[in-house]
Amino acid sequence: MRVGVLVRGTVDELDWARSLGFRSVEWIRFEESPAAPPNSDWKSFAGQIADAAKTRDIRISAIGALYGNPLHPPQTKHAKAVFKRAIDVAAFIGIKTVAGFAGGVIETEVNPRTGQVFQKPFSNFISQLLAFWEPLAYYAGERGVRLAFENCPQGPYHLPIAHYNMMGQTAVWEEVFEKTRCANIGLEWDPSHLICQFIDPVANLKKFGSRVFHVHAKDAWVDRQKLELYGPCHPGVTEHRFPGLGQADWAQIIHTLVRSGYDSDLNIEGWHDPVFRDHPADSQGPLAGKRLESAGLLIAKRTLEALAPPD
Repeated sequence: MRVGVLVRGTVDELDWARSLGFRSVEWIRFEESPAAPPNSDWKSFAGQIADAAKTRDIRISAIGALYGNPLHPPQTKHAKAVFKRAIDVAAFIGIKTVAGFAGGVIETEVNPRTGQVFQKPFSNFISQLLAFWEPLAYYAGERGVRLAFENCPQGPYHLPIAHYNMMGQTAVWEEVFEKTRCANIGLEWDPSHLICQFIDPVANLKKFGSRVFHVHAKDAWVDRQKLELYGPCHPGVTEHRFPGLGQADWAQIIHTLVRSGYDSDLNIEGWHDPVFRDHPADSQGPLAGKRLESAGLLIAKRTLEALAPPD
């Protein structure tokens, strides 16, 4: 199990990851890369990135294809093309997992008595989710590739409120995994989103560990004083942090991942920690923000490497 970081598919970002000592990456922003549609000459670019990673002893553990709403009709055609191409690229260069958001169907109804408008529950739309994803999962399965949905709810206050990612709710996971016929549909699991919903990540892993195909290593903190004063829907009650600086029990998380048969890496998702993202101490000069971001990544790297089985 390697500890890695999220990078765009460029040699410069691979060099940056290697300079910090990382030996794993997730290739994110795939949809913006020369390998994505409508570019037809994708094999040469994908091969170059794979070769560059190999020469740097970096494993590409997943492709982050697209983090939008594939179930929103104006996005559906593009999303399907991007994920299909990402599956082809993954199979071509030997990557097991393609990740992204599952999306959601957003429909409302009106209470006839009060006139109040409500969003219909996502449980109404499991069949639509599977109708989109199962054909892609079959396509991926034929090529030895898995689909992993990130569990970020994309709602205010880090909660599944007014959000669009159905797989941001663990109750939806239960229904999807119960109803799907595809064993290669699973999770890009991120414990920070569980902590922000007051869910115990270790208990969650014990239930869903077999469906975890890729991990975004990100921590979170719940300010209990603010929670008791203002409730969960208030700015600052929850915030994302680097691993080691939040409330996740990484020793038990990694232990439970291994026990569940997890076969991939831990890729740190940076950017979100409010101290190491936008602290004024590093706001000037050509590397504004980068030095402090790297410092946070190294704290997270040390935290995780002390606990992860060596690769």
